[in-house]
Amino acid sequence: MVLTDILKRWQTLQGKNAILCTGTDEHGMKIQRAASQAGSEPKPFCDKGAETFKDLARRAEVTHDHFVRTTDPDHREAVEYVWFLLRDRGYIYSSKHEGWYSVSDETFYPQSAVHLILDPRTGRKMMTSIETGKEVEWTSESNYHFRLSAFKDRLLDFYAQNPKFVVPASRMKDVVQAVSTGLEDLSVSRPVERLTWGIRVPDDETQTIYVWLDALINYITKAGYPWTPGEDSAGGWPADCQVIGKDIVRFHCIYWPAFLLALDISPPKQILTHAHWTLDHQKMAKSTGNAVNPFFALDRFGVDTMRFYLAYDGGISDDAGYGNEFIIERYKKMLQRGLGNMTSRVLRGKHWNVQRAVQKAETSHGSKPEDLPRGGRLFDTFMMQQTQLKALPDEVREQFDNLNPGGALKLIMSTISTANKFMQLTSPWNLVYSEVKGDKEYVDEVIFLCAETIRVCAILLQPYMPGTMQRLLDMLGVAEGRRNFEFAHFRADFEYGVSKVELGKGYEGALFPPLASDH
Repeated sequence: MVLTDILKRWQTLQGKNAILCTGTDEHGMKIQRAASQAGSEPKPFCDKGAETFKDLARRAEVTHDHFVRTTDPDHREAVEYVWFLLRDRGYIYSSKHEGWYSVSDETFYPQSAVHLILDPRTGRKMMTSIETGKEVEWTSESNYHFRLSAFKDRLLDFYAQNPKFVVPASRMKDVVQAVSTGLEDLSVSRPVERLTWGIRVPDDETQTIYVWLDALINYITKAGYPWTPGEDSAGGWPADCQVIGKDIVRFHCIYWPAFLLALDISPPKQILTHAHWTLDHQKMAKSTGNAVNPFFALDRFGVDTMRFYLAYDGGISDDAGYGNEFIIERYKKMLQRGLGNMTSRVLRGKHWNVQRAVQKAETSHGSKPEDLPRGGRLFDTFMMQQTQLKALPDEVREQFDNLNPGGALKLIMSTISTANKFMQLTSPWNLVYSEVKGDKEYVDEVIFLCAETIRVCAILLQPYMPGTMQRLLDMLGVAEGRRNFEFAHFRADFEYGVSKVELGKGYEGALFPPLASDH
C-alpha cells in the first residue's frame, strides 16, 4: 500500500488528479477455512480483517480514495454482470475438471506445475506447487470454464503493442513466454458443496464463482462499472498503474487482461510487480508466522521513517531482507546525520541569515570563478553541487516514469549526501571569521546553495515522508502554494527563509531526534 501511495502522491505533486483504490479480497476457500478455524462465520471474520487493513492504511497515511471489499453489494452486482456478458459472448461453458488445486493460491495447477516433496517440519510427503511451494490437492469436479486458450494470440498482440505492460522487464519476458507456450481454459467456478463462501453463479445456485474472477473485477467496480454509454473513463479507467506482488503475476498479467479483452474493456496501462520482503531469508507470510507486526513497527519507528525504509530498501526485481537494524541504520545515517544534520546547520546557524542569503541570490545570476574567494579555489566544488541539484528533478521524474520510486529516493538522498560534504568542505562557520578577502561574502553563496538543496529535496521527498517534509518546509518558511513539482527546481523560489515554526535547540525541535531504542 505504501508503494502505491508514493506513486499516487507523486502524481498529485505534479498537479495531476490521481485515484488510489485498495481493499480486501474476501471470498474463496482460503477465507472459508480460516473463518472456520477461527470459530467464526465468514462475514464477521472478513469484517474484522477489513477494519484491520483500513486501520493500517490510516496509520501508514495511505491516501486511498476507495477501499473496495469483494463482499460489497456494488461489487457483487458488477461480478454478476460480467458473468452474464462472458456467458452470452460464448466465453464460458460447463465441463468436468480434474487437476491439482491449491487452497492457499486459490488456483488449479497442471501436472507439470506440481511436484512431490517431503515437508522438513513434519516429515510428511505432499504435492506442492513448484511456483509457490503451497500444498495442492487432487480435485475432480464439474464446473464452468473460461475460454482462456482462445486469447493466446490477442494477448501476445497486446504484449507486443505494450512492451512495458509488466514492470520490471524480466517479468514481462516471463509472461510472454508463458502465454507463448499455450494456455489452458480456466476453471471459473467451484461446486457449492465445496465452496459456499462466494458469489453464486447467476442462474445456477449449485456453483460459486471462482475467487480470482470475482476479485479481479474489483479494479473496475470502483471505476463505476458497469458503465453507462460514454462514461467508461469517468472513474479513472483504464488504470495508469496497478501494483501487485510477484507471486500473483499470472492472475493479473494473463488472466486479468484476457477477461478485460473478452469484455471489450481496455486493460490497465501498466502493472508494477514488486518482489517480497523476507525475514531470516524466508518470505514473510502470516500463515507461517514469519512476519512483522506493522502496527508495532509504526509505533516504534514512526510513520515517515517506516515509509522511507520501505521505499529505500524494498525490492522491485529482487527480494529484500527486513530487519530492525537496517531501519535504525538508515535512520541514523541518512535521515538524522544526513538531512537532519544539514537542516540544523543551515537553519540554526548563528552567523548567517537564510532569508538574506535567498534575497541576495535573487539579485545575482549565479557565481563566476572570479566572484568566489581565493581565486575561485572552491568554484569546482560549488558548481558540481549546483549542477547535481539542477539535474535532480528531471532525474527523479524519469525514475518515477519508469515506476522506480526506490531509484528516485536514492537519487534524492545522494544529493543530500553530497550537499553535506560540500558544506563540510566549504565550512561557512569558519569563513565568517576569515580575514581572507571575499571569504565572508562567500558565506551567503554557500548557505543559499545548501538551503536550496534542502528546499528542492524536501519538495521531492513529500510522497515518501509527507508529515516530516511538511514540517521541514515550514522550517524553511516555504509558502503552501510553492510546494509542488513546479517549484522543485534550483532558483525557482526566492520567497522563503523565515521559519513558520519554532526551530528549537539541540534535540528539541530536531527534524530527526534520537530513536527511543537502538536495538
